[in-house]
Amino acid sequence: MAVKRVRIREVAERAGVSTGTISNVLNHPESVSEPTRQHILKVMDEMNFVRDGSARQLRVGQSQTVGVIVRDISNPFYMELARGIEDRLDQENCIMMLCSSDADPDRESRFVQLFAEQGVRGVLITPYHDQFGQAKRLKSLHIPLVLLDAISDQARSVTVDHVDGGKQAVRHLLEQGHRRIGIIAGPDSLRPSRERTEGARQAVTAAGLDPAEVLAITRVDLLSADSGQRGMATLLEQGPLTAVCCVNDSVAMGALRELRVRRLAVPQDVAVVGYDDIVYAKELMVPLSSIHQPMHDLGWTAVEMLFHPDQFARRVSFQPQLVVRESSTYDRR
Repeated sequence: MAVKRVRIREVAERAGVSTGTISNVLNHPESVSEPTRQHILKVMDEMNFVRDGSARQLRVGQSQTVGVIVRDISNPFYMELARGIEDRLDQENCIMMLCSSDADPDRESRFVQLFAEQGVRGVLITPYHDQFGQAKRLKSLHIPLVLLDAISDQARSVTVDHVDGGKQAVRHLLEQGHRRIGIIAGPDSLRPSRERTEGARQAVTAAGLDPAEVLAITRVDLLSADSGQRGMATLLEQGPLTAVCCVNDSVAMGALRELRVRRLAVPQDVAVVGYDDIVYAKELMVPLSSIHQPMHDLGWTAVEMLFHPDQFARRVSFQPQLVVRESSTYDRR
């Protein structure tokens, strides 16, 4: 059953003013005297009037909606990223349409199609793969695009120096005296995961050590706590280690769970470092050391690039920062 909308003409009749005055209240409130504006707003409230956004979009030629696709809304990293997007959109009186691709290319493609049909003002996306196949299509439709934590020569992007993040994590563990360090990495198809692992290797080499002797690497397909627990079990079954770096904090929480099951103390038996520094990291029973990503800033800047592309380079990169907590600071001497 269709919802019956109250029309501007009906509000004007009830308020005893012209439809032009109603339009001014909606679009140019500064041109209407305060008593008249308050009177009309009261009538609108009494009549449950809601302006027709689609009709307004047709008149002004610009949508107030931005489409956002992330890999997994349940991941706290994307929740904080989305908050940065939302806060910036709010300043433009815009909203976001937020979806999860679940790293499924068909699902991602369907959402892009829906966004195009809705006439969104732009699209922000963390693509499921390094090569985002929808970029050319969005360009042909004149829909602005910014990639989130991804790089492509076909679109503007905001990202983080993950090589440096991986370096910081492993350098910290080396400085703590660790010489056998596990790495629970994500899929090799994900650039951030590849770069964090490369940063780990570079940190070991810079210390004059052999990565093949120091690092034990396993990969997980999903960046979840359950995957992290399985990854931690795999590393422990391969041989002894005294520390582990995880591709993100959710994976690190799973690693901590497996260590607890095996009655291994953190950090006395095994030190743990995560990545992202999500809001829960410092609230754990053993607060988690983590590489902090400026998630809110990433989202905020992506919207800025979408609305004001001429003010930015095609790629904006942020620096991560190690946050040391109790999970990695045991004195082993």
